[in-house]
Amino acid sequence: MSLQLIDNPPRWPNGARCAVCFCFDLDAESLLHLYYPQDAGRRVQTSSTLRYGPRIAVPRIVRIWRHFNIRQTMYVPGWCIETYPAAMEALLADGHEIGHHGYLHERPNQLTRDDEARVMERGVAIIEKLTGKRPAGYRCPSGAFSPHTLDLLIEHGFTYDASLHGDDVPYIIESDAGHLIELPSDFPLDDWPQYVHMKDFNMAMVIQSPQRAMEVFQAEFDAAWTHGGLWAAIWHPFVSGRLARADAMVRLIEHMRAKGDVWFATMAEIAAHIQGLIDSGEWTPRRERLPYWTAPVPQVARPKA
Repeated sequence: MSLQLIDNPPRWPNGARCAVCFCFDLDAESLLHLYYPQDAGRRVQTSSTLRYGPRIAVPRIVRIWRHFNIRQTMYVPGWCIETYPAAMEALLADGHEIGHHGYLHERPNQLTRDDEARVMERGVAIIEKLTGKRPAGYRCPSGAFSPHTLDLLIEHGFTYDASLHGDDVPYIIESDAGHLIELPSDFPLDDWPQYVHMKDFNMAMVIQSPQRAMEVFQAEFDAAWTHGGLWAAIWHPFVSGRLARADAMVRLIEHMRAKGDVWFATMAEIAAHIQGLIDSGEWTPRRERLPYWTAPVPQVARPKA
């Protein structure tokens, strides 16, 4: 019996040791149009890199998920849903979840509350038109969760959020407006630090081999499996959907399957399971109140310029 490093892991379905979701953020060129609204059309190479995601990578990822008979989650800005309907049809045909990810990948903590609300409402309407139902889940673009985001999510009837990094298992985030299930991840499960080298986005990371990246992702999975955690990726089709990296993803899923007792699920399914545990009284999650700080912390001394 190994030393238990998670104090209060939830029970996962059918005796599973951990829950796994290969979450992808399908951003396509939303980032390009957000950061370069006047001259995005001149950045042809960057556009070609980003549109690889919906055009080439999404069908490949869907094929991989179908091969393993798993349903997973993609968070998609509303503009990308409107611009790439074929990618959306491929995801929906196999029962994958479409989550909210802004309209043009806007950073909420750079917006007013009213503007953030308008972006959220626009994304909700687009997803509802596509799927016939309101989205259950939200992942904040660029992790830019604002002091208003939680209240707006509650106001718009979301079931869960997947933006924060505050635990190894689901927990509750709450405010005066109510509460919501948080399905956390962390930077070790993000593919940008491993692979992304794009001058237009001021990202000049040393590109790692898929084998090196999978060492990180697999180590996180092995620990989640040992201790009862949640493994929720922050991947991107134009990044991890590239050929060698997608092939490495297949090997990672095979490793997970070989370990056994792994629950592959959409994030909405994970949130529903957690809510069921809470409602039955079987499990009580940790709670965190937001926002963490409402005023600057007094300093004893400040650096001089």
